[in-house]
Amino acid sequence: MTQKRLLCIAIDANRADMLLRDVMLDWDIRCVGSLAEAGRELRNNRYLVGLLMHHRELNRPAEVDTFLRRHSDIQWVGVFQPRDLETASCRDLVVEHLCDYHTAPVDPVRLAHTLGHAHGWAMLRRSTGMQAAPRDDDSPLIGSCDAIVHLRTQVERVAKVAAPVLIWGESGSGKELTAQAIHASSERASGPFIPINCGAISPSLIHSELFGYERGAFTGAQRAKAGLIESADGGTLFLDEIGDLPKDQQANLLRFLQEKTITRLGSTRQLRVDVRVIAASHVQLQQAVAKGDFREDLYYRLAVLPVTVPPLRERTDDLVTLAEHFFQVYASEKSPRLKGFSTRAIEAILDHDWPGNVRELINRVRRAMVMADGRLIMPEDLGLARAIHVNAPALDDARMRTERSALRECLDRSGQNVSRAARDLGVSRTTMYRLLSKHGMRS
Repeated sequence: MTQKRLLCIAIDANRADMLLRDVMLDWDIRCVGSLAEAGRELRNNRYLVGLLMHHRELNRPAEVDTFLRRHSDIQWVGVFQPRDLETASCRDLVVEHLCDYHTAPVDPVRLAHTLGHAHGWAMLRRSTGMQAAPRDDDSPLIGSCDAIVHLRTQVERVAKVAAPVLIWGESGSGKELTAQAIHASSERASGPFIPINCGAISPSLIHSELFGYERGAFTGAQRAKAGLIESADGGTLFLDEIGDLPKDQQANLLRFLQEKTITRLGSTRQLRVDVRVIAASHVQLQQAVAKGDFREDLYYRLAVLPVTVPPLRERTDDLVTLAEHFFQVYASEKSPRLKGFSTRAIEAILDHDWPGNVRELINRVRRAMVMADGRLIMPEDLGLARAIHVNAPALDDARMRTERSALRECLDRSGQNVSRAARDLGVSRTTMYRLLSKHGMRS
């Protein structure tokens, strides 16, 4: 069993160490005398539980608040002087950041019990998957399901060459993130990455935006300006929603791809530009070609290396990992007392079809982090509340009764540890949550 670890912050670190060690013999205790020292310790070591022995000389309340907000993944317990709790600032610290608190003079035995409970709670959250999963690499393409592993393999392969790439994927699935991953893994990683949304630029401005213009080229052109293609010289040009590019500009883009030169608006001089082109579309360009909406010759110029980004509904095994990742990314927007997702919220995430893909997941998680009232996000906070009903005919089916019994026995044997129970049954944690939801069970 992993030894329990505690980080204690106290003005008199030696006295705190002596107080705790007599009653917490099975703990690895590290006592520090300042927030700065605690920050250095947390950069080098991981702790699930922290003890803040508050003192007026420790730091100003705003600095303590900032520190605890930055390390909100830790279960914090506080010790305060009774008179300190009469101040609004200390009361705010307790409500916003701490899972429990004691008043001085402290009872070491009761404090040890509280810290043990906090550690047990932290371990429970970790064992049920309510933490971001560690990643084996620096790829921005997060996940371990077959679909995302295949995508990362595609990215690694196409990044090694300079040929154009055409990325297809549904809206919100992560096409630009995939393009960034290709750029970051290529020889052009030190060069610029210039994204252009072809559907967001006015048709009357798109030529000057892409190819630039000279002074006097049109009314208001008081000075020359390099276009976006020219700005990407030495790097990668990402043409998002290429299917929305007007037909006349498709011809200009095709000429650039063929000749690797551009001509600014109002000029006759050709400029050579060295860029790697990555295009993306949420519509199938082959169909647009068949309808006459997209040039066939441009399509074949762009689709040298095709890459497909899977929709989120094909990445169900990564849903919990992604939700926890975005919880950490946008942690600055949440209340410090909000610690993660409830089991019901995870079930709701797994049951949803995610038509808006990753973009929808991000939006729902961010909304929940702001709207949640408790310590854990609930389905209602995600906007995924649903009526809970029991399928009565299914209860009469012998297979269903056997399945439910097996789940209950396995959870009992594992001490209600969902991850361990899933391993015993030979299924993924995601499948385990689905089975629990299917039978209306709670771990």
